[in-house]
Amino acid sequence: MTVDRPTGSSPTPPDFVLQAPSGAYLSLNPVTKLLVAAAEVEAAFLIGTWTGPVLVLLLVLASAAIAGVVSRLAVIVAVTVPIVASILLINGFLYPGAVDVIVRLGPLAPSVSGFAFGLQITLRLLAASLALALAYLTTRTDDLLSDLERRGFGRRATYVIGSAVETVPRTVDRAAEIVDAQRSRGMDTEGRWWRRVRGIVPLAAPVVFGALTEVEERTMALEARAFSTPGPRTILRVLPDAPWQRLVRYGLLLGLIAVIVGRITGPLGALP
Repeated sequence: MTVDRPTGSSPTPPDFVLQAPSGAYLSLNPVTKLLVAAAEVEAAFLIGTWTGPVLVLLLVLASAAIAGVVSRLAVIVAVTVPIVASILLINGFLYPGAVDVIVRLGPLAPSVSGFAFGLQITLRLLAASLALALAYLTTRTDDLLSDLERRGFGRRATYVIGSAVETVPRTVDRAAEIVDAQRSRGMDTEGRWWRRVRGIVPLAAPVVFGALTEVEERTMALEARAFSTPGPRTILRVLPDAPWQRLVRYGLLLGLIAVIVGRITGPLGALP
């Protein structure tokens, strides 16, 4: 049986066809984006006190705007609000040796230097986490693993990296499926906090056992695909890698070394 299509229309590609990413940032080689993220993480922690994390945040936001993932990064920032609040409160109220105490509240002594130090730590962690999140949100796992294996990474190391990248999303999806299944059986997973706490145990056990079962299934699937067979494998899809991107990667590697040397010798540590 055939299906008529309007004249001039192209057939819809099947689901298994991988479409090349479009956009100035999305089309970068996965290794280039990984090195950019690594350089941003290093700059956030090693350059000065305020300069490094502020510059990294500005660069990450600009890259996210180009890639069109600002809203998804905003969700990550919203999730980190409790962590940020705890860092600011602990350092602000319990900073040792503070001389600029705002007011004393018994054993607690909130200080300007404590809140400033907590804000610095928060900016560093936020800059580093958003840099890594941007690389993750703009890179497909299949592209990353394929390019790493093409560059000589062992198949076992590549598999470990891919499993680590996919662990959290896969666990979240599995948990959502289990919650829906338990709700269909009449379990109350909403309402007041004690009801939600009471529902953790019947939800956690299927998640853990499902993860263990999946490990066995993935092992059998890998062996069925001759994963342990010695010798090189043929890469069927080679991702584009322009010469200017290779120059950028070499520059990033030199920059990483320069930042480490500058931090050790002192100039970068003196930045405001």
